[in-house]
Amino acid sequence: METLRFRHTTRGPAAGMIRSALVGVVGSGNLEVLLERMLQATECTVEIVTPVRGYDEVWEAVIADFVERASPGGLRISINDGGARPDTVMLRLLQGARTMEVGND
Repeated sequence: METLRFRHTTRGPAAGMIRSALVGVVGSGNLEVLLERMLQATECTVEIVTPVRGYDEVWEAVIADFVERASPGGLRISINDGGARPDTVMLRLLQGARTMEVGND
């Protein structure tokens, strides 16, 4: 298993007041994403545990794109990857951000 860590400064805090959300499933070609509101309003960290080595630059690009789109300030994001494609990663991250905005706590 490989662990990757990224830290970003965002434009502002993630929308909503939900404290945490879990989206996705751990399985082949998918991933589980845990989002927790526990950082400063313009800070976001992402930790990825993946069985697939050698895709650091792809992960970095997908996470940077997500941060630009969603401005997930205040969130610590943990990803348990099952070999998901980049489009699936982005889908789950956006699903998690939306759940933090409108989901039930």
